[in-house]
Amino acid sequence: MEGANKRISNFQIGMLLKKQKMSELAAIILGFTLPCLMTTLGAVLVFFFRKISKLVDMLTIGLAAGIMLSASIWSLLVPALENAKEMYLDLAFLPVVLGFVLGAIFMVFLDFVANKIFKSQNSKQLRKTEKLQILSKKDVKKVQKSEKKQNSDENLNYDTSKKRAFKMFTAITIHNIPEGMSVGFAIGTAVALGSPLLSALMFAIGIALQNFPEGLATALPIYTSLQKKGKAFVLATLSGVVEPIFAVAGYFLAAQISSLLPWLLSFSAGAMIYVIIEEMVPEIKTDGSLWGIWAFVIGFVAMMLLDICL
Repeated sequence: MEGANKRISNFQIGMLLKKQKMSELAAIILGFTLPCLMTTLGAVLVFFFRKISKLVDMLTIGLAAGIMLSASIWSLLVPALENAKEMYLDLAFLPVVLGFVLGAIFMVFLDFVANKIFKSQNSKQLRKTEKLQILSKKDVKKVQKSEKKQNSDENLNYDTSKKRAFKMFTAITIHNIPEGMSVGFAIGTAVALGSPLLSALMFAIGIALQNFPEGLATALPIYTSLQKKGKAFVLATLSGVVEPIFAVAGYFLAAQISSLLPWLLSFSAGAMIYVIIEEMVPEIKTDGSLWGIWAFVIGFVAMMLLDICL
């Protein structure tokens, strides 16, 4: 009888341990995937916007710039400095400053690459043959000159829009890499130390809540640049896909990557702020209007509150 009770007791303990492991696994999977899912949910909102006017374009770019700058400071630079103080002591500023500068230099290089990729090409072929048959040589030259200038202006505007979308996508993706690694690092450290996963999971939830407005702030400027909601949604979603990938890397390399986090965080901040200054700030204030500036302030404050409160 005692042997039977002991076997039952061991079975119950085994089942409890199995359930505990399953619940831990579920918490880990949730922590890895939730930030990406929230980025996708934020990006979905781009489908609810109709054709964006010049005012709405200015407001969305201002809002996105404010969110990105706030995230660069509170989600990247401040944590980078805090992490660096633990490892580099009096030289804590060094990885932060160097990482920031390297991030900006990387975006300068990316700008050069973008210029090579998006060379001006004729976007459409005009039907010139019929016109040429009925016009005199003098009129033909005038038409050709006018059409050449028009096509050149259209191509330049389209290429500029594509470059802006490309750099926006790249900057946000780079920003999401250390965020994903930090989530994986937090969960991996908790598992290694046998600590409860609640605090690590709450950290992942905090990142996820920040990613919701970031998803929209990524999709809208890309949409205004490309005028294609589907592409804007896909690119904004893809920018968040790197988070679970690097969260897994951070989970398995928790001890090894901890010294790299200050560099990665500040590198991302440098890349983000470069894009804000070069691509977004000039678009915020046009025609003397202050609406874009106020949208920038609202975006910055909203993201700052999310970062501080969470």
